[in-house]
Amino acid sequence: MYAELFSTNLTGADLRNADLSGAYLTEADLSGADLSGAFMWDAHLYNADLSNVIWSNTICPDGTNSDDNGDTCENNL
Repeated sequence: MYAELFSTNLTGADLRNADLSGAYLTEADLSGADLSGAFMWDAHLYNADLSNVIWSNTICPDGTNSDDNGDTCENNL
């Protein structure tokens, strides 16, 4: 089962090591959230607010590691 967090306010949330694979985070507010070590394979981040997110060692929606991708993940998926 995938989390459906469309337009959810997750400002400053502690999501370290969370499994968010396949989660629908479209238009969610993730500003300032800590996603260190989170697994986000196939998560949907279209139009999500990713400002000031902590990305350390996050597995991005496309399967890449944030630390090998400029310490960020794309938000167009």
